[in-house]
Amino acid sequence: MSYAHSALSLSLVGEHPSIAALRKLIARVARSKANTVLIYGETGTGKGLVARMIHQQSDRAQAEFMDINCAAIPAELLESELFGHERGAFTGAVSKKEGLIEAANGGSVFLDEVRELDPVMQAKMLTLLDTRRFRRVGAVSPINVDVRFIAATNKILLGEVKAGKFRDDLYYRLQVIAINIPPLRERGEDILLLAENFLARYNAQYQSQMRHIDDDVQSVFKAYHWPGNVRELENLLERICLLEDGDRIRLDHLPQRILRDLAAPPLSQGLGPAATLSTAGAGPSRDYHAATSAFQASLIGRALHDAGGNLGMAAQALGLSRHALRHQMTKLGMVSSWGVND
Repeated sequence: MSYAHSALSLSLVGEHPSIAALRKLIARVARSKANTVLIYGETGTGKGLVARMIHQQSDRAQAEFMDINCAAIPAELLESELFGHERGAFTGAVSKKEGLIEAANGGSVFLDEVRELDPVMQAKMLTLLDTRRFRRVGAVSPINVDVRFIAATNKILLGEVKAGKFRDDLYYRLQVIAINIPPLRERGEDILLLAENFLARYNAQYQSQMRHIDDDVQSVFKAYHWPGNVRELENLLERICLLEDGDRIRLDHLPQRILRDLAAPPLSQGLGPAATLSTAGAGPSRDYHAATSAFQASLIGRALHDAGGNLGMAAQALGLSRHALRHQMTKLGMVSSWGVND
């Protein structure tokens, strides 16, 4: 998720209605007295950013924000990390240790990938959410805390509940306020807005000269499904600014996996008239065809350039017959620009 970042503010970048609604919801949740929030979103959509925005826009902003990835800490260490421990509580506990939750008292705790909590920790977290009290490992007396818990997951927790992998009572305790972050592929023109934002950032950071995004690359960006969402787009722009020369992002700067994905036949092919009609005139369909046409034109153009404009040699390099290449160029409107004659 792209954001404007300073010591004072974090904000979402985007003009899509879903992002405008998300900004409003974040502000309302931040100002509320809700002490549990659940954020849903695919990998790379910006769940951590949304959690930080909730904290920053709340009256807890001057206290700690603890970011805890439940999948990254081994289960046998997680309790001690969250709750702390007393000296001698277990082998290696040579001194008393304050846990992350205690350190965040008055602030916010972000539990990323909360579905990864094992059953024992799920039970302990439920008790903590209900009572706002916990015990350090090896302690007798409980500790009271005033913390807002913001949990996040990239899977629908109700499905995990039905599969017996997540406690239903903990699920309902977390689900009081749920926030859904839309995937990048559903954000329309925001994709280009985000790309330009990242390009400006990494131009400045790496003294790159990449100032423009070619039209055919823009078509690819809008048609690609972005499984890694905003994080994938950001990483791509950073890589290009670091490694590529020139002042424009071209098709040949893009990873082959993206171009292969777009060059594959649409899923609706062979599914009958109903599947085709259901997408007729849709925006994503137009973007798909624009991107594939741009990709095909780029491949043909490069082959013709390398062949010095010789149609037969270009066709051979592309694995096509001369007639098939001529037909494809006509379809793409490339014949006159390359001066090709029969």
